[in-house]
Parts: sequence; C-alpha cells; structure tokens
Amino acid sequence: MSIIQVNNLTFRYEGNIHYVFENVSFHMDTNWKLGLIGRNGKGKTTLFKLLLGKYPYKGSIHSTVDFDYFPFEVKNPEIIVRDLIQSIAPNTEEWEILREFRVIKHIFRYS
Repeated sequence: MSIIQVNNLTFRYEGNIHYVFENVSFHMDTNWKLGLIGRNGKGKTTLFKLLLGKYPYKGSIHSTVDFDYFPFEVKNPEIIVRDLIQSIAPNTEEWEILREFRVIKHIFRYS
C-alpha cells in the first residue's frame, strides 16, 4: 500500500486568470480502485500531468509510486505497433501483445 498525498495544490495555466486547482488537498491509497470523471476542460488531464511533474505548481505532491500516462507519446510514427509496445514495455512477451490485439479486434467488431 502506498499513499499519494496532495496538499494545497494550486495551479493555473500561464496567461489565464482562472485557477484549474486552488488550495486542493486530498490523499489516495493506491489499493483503491479509482476513476476520474468530469466534463471536458475541468482538469482531469491537467491533474495527471501535475502528478507526472510536467507543470510547475504551488503546494506539494508526495508519492512513493511512479506514474505513467496513456496514451504514450509516439516519438517515431513510422514504427509498427508491436515494436512500439515492446519499446514501452520491454518485458512484455509477444504472446501478451497478440492477446491484447485480439481483445481490441473483438471490441471494435461488436461496437
């Protein structure tokens, strides 16, 4: 179990007069199953980018776990998907990748 602790988080985009977050404090236990829902433009992606350290902010964010954000940035759009996945998750076996392709194919077939 790890805790993600956010204290007095304050953030706004440069040039914007409105804060996305102002003195926000919360903690999350990594054992919890969580999802963030909200309308477009309300700060979900911004929060994740703050957790990743991509933006400067006031307040504090403490965590003993690493964060990843999906979709991952694709630095070379010419690379084939299997090789891209292997570069992101190098310890993944090829059969695991192929299994996910089958799941995605099944989802799109019936959506």
